[in-house]
Amino acid sequence: MPPPPFPPRPETPRIVLYHQTHYTSSKEYVSILPLLTENTGTTHVILAAIHLNDPPGNIHLNETPPDDAIFETLWDEVLVLQDSGIKVLGMLGGAARGSFGRLDGSEESFEAYYCPLRDMIHKHKLDGLDLDVEEEMSLEGVIRLIDRLKADFGQEFLITLAPVATGLINQRHLSGFDYQVLEVLRGGVIDWYNVQFYCGWGSMADSQCYDLIMAMGWPPGKVVAGVVTNSANGSGWVEIDVLVVVFMGLVQKYPGFGGVMGWEYFNAMPGGLGRPWEWAENMASAMAMGRVW
Repeated sequence: MPPPPFPPRPETPRIVLYHQTHYTSSKEYVSILPLLTENTGTTHVILAAIHLNDPPGNIHLNETPPDDAIFETLWDEVLVLQDSGIKVLGMLGGAARGSFGRLDGSEESFEAYYCPLRDMIHKHKLDGLDLDVEEEMSLEGVIRLIDRLKADFGQEFLITLAPVATGLINQRHLSGFDYQVLEVLRGGVIDWYNVQFYCGWGSMADSQCYDLIMAMGWPPGKVVAGVVTNSANGSGWVEIDVLVVVFMGLVQKYPGFGGVMGWEYFNAMPGGLGRPWEWAENMASAMAMGRVW
């Protein structure tokens, strides 16, 4: 008999994992299939990081063209996850600057850099694009990009952004534009924000930073709380037992709580390199306990 189908994934709270390290330092491939086969509750995987380089059309996934043979297994696994209901997005930008600057120029320049990106998304059947704008970009520029993505891929295509936590409370951040104004102007087509509560921009050691964002009027369903999954992945790591308690409380306190995001998958605690999917299992347990607490 075929195995029973996996249960449908809820709209919220989401369990989102970034996947940037596709091979360990010992050249072992990091499979994302356990996020499905272990029934972890993962709802979204975001492949990092897409970079638009010079000249136009020179696109890399990290340091390698996305069509390179090194990614064949990854793209095969992406299809398996998608067939089972896990949405897979690409992440554009991040700490390596330049991609958004290249998309923020004249119409001619925008078309030159955008069209190869569009074609790459089509080819690999991504469910959405996460805009991790960690460089100066104009409000007009990010709106043009969002509008074009929706026009080219339709309403089911997911668009998320990844601001640092201070970006949602009118404090210094990395993106250049005002996120509150962006939400007013394009919130209807932005699915959610993967908010970085780490590296000095916020913390999830308690709910204080998240509460500040809620006090600014942000809808809880659109604010996914991002954490580092291992102390090696960035400063601000919070012990898993502490996170479970904090997220249980947020699920109870904010109906429709947006969920949790982890940077990144390959070495996520408590399982580490051997069992990184255990992080998602723990987050799913926290969400479930919060709903019945």
